Amino acid sequence: MGAKRRSFDPEFRAGAVRIVKETGKPVAEVARDLGINAYTLHNWVKADREAAARTRAAR
Repeated sequence: MGAKRRSFDPEFRAGAVRIVKETGKPVAEVARDLGINAYTLHNWVKADREAAARTRAAR
């Protein structure tokens, strides 16, 4: 039987992205500290950057 996929609430995701943005630490280091996959956090950071770009473009 396969492993169950973990899910993270929006607050956790936002907090993880905020740590990357505010501290300037590498995504891999923050992910390791939080116990999550680095690629998962990379995707969250990328989505945050894209959302910010869309917001700026809409102004």
